[in-house]
Amino acid sequence: MKTNAIRIKEYGGPEVLNYEEVDLPALSSGEARINHTAIGLNFIDTYHRTGLYPIDLPSGIGSEAAGIVDEVAGDVKEIKVGDRVVYTGRPTDAYSQSRNYPAIQLVRIPDAVTDEEAASVFLKGLTAWYLLRRSYRVKSGDIILFHAAAGGVGLLASQWANHLGAIVIGVVSNDKKANLARKHGCKHIVMADDEKIASKVRELTGGEGVTAVYDSIGKDTFFSSLDTLRPHGVMVTFGNASGPVDPFAPGELAKRHSLYVTRPVLFDFINTREKLLSASNELFDLVSKGVLKVNINQRYALKDVAQAHRDIESRKTTGSTILIP
Repeated sequence: MKTNAIRIKEYGGPEVLNYEEVDLPALSSGEARINHTAIGLNFIDTYHRTGLYPIDLPSGIGSEAAGIVDEVAGDVKEIKVGDRVVYTGRPTDAYSQSRNYPAIQLVRIPDAVTDEEAASVFLKGLTAWYLLRRSYRVKSGDIILFHAAAGGVGLLASQWANHLGAIVIGVVSNDKKANLARKHGCKHIVMADDEKIASKVRELTGGEGVTAVYDSIGKDTFFSSLDTLRPHGVMVTFGNASGPVDPFAPGELAKRHSLYVTRPVLFDFINTREKLLSASNELFDLVSKGVLKVNINQRYALKDVAQAHRDIESRKTTGSTILIP
């Protein structure tokens, strides 16, 4: 069987993303074949493309998609032909019209959620889940700082944290994104190019600082994020948009009054089917009830994925972006 997919043969810029016809092998034990209806675009895809997060080359790319189950191996029990499903994780081959994938990692999409919503919210929503519900468990009355608050993860996390009773301070790069972040749960906004972010956050918190910081920017913001925390505060670093954080001495945490730093990874929290389904149910329950509003603000044809990568890397996008196979 033939299908069209994006392949990369070397690390580099968006130009290394090639739209090709590829062979789709017969199903192996435990696999299902999915005809994609919508593919999620995530910043981690750019890390795989550049080699910041290495993958074996040549390779497909993409970590999230939704679609219809077209065929299942004889030993598959988790799903059946015709099911609408969504998934996230490796192997990275979601940028394709059809693919084979381990059935144990597929999740049925609830009737109240569309394929496009599922593809745009699954990885970002599970990221918000493990940040707010596992890495540092946000509770009512907490004050948190969230970088890239108008991005796909940021908009979901801000709504979720607000639902949990927290006060959210969002960091954004322009006025348009500031307005978007406010509409999705951010009570206060700090601009990303402000050299005195820590001072601004102290002003907004009566000098106390925030309970937790969620930082996906990495190198450029790591120490300024630490400076926004109150004593015993928690720094959750979960991305490297500006590059990986440089090594630092543990004494930096001590002199800022006994801080904590964690670098969690989603797949450590959903490493069994039971955990995956539990997290997915919590996420889709909030989407179905309208607590989490899904913002699909950009759509690109799969063959135009290079432009989608240019736009997300230059911060031209807001909310979620999907690729149409």
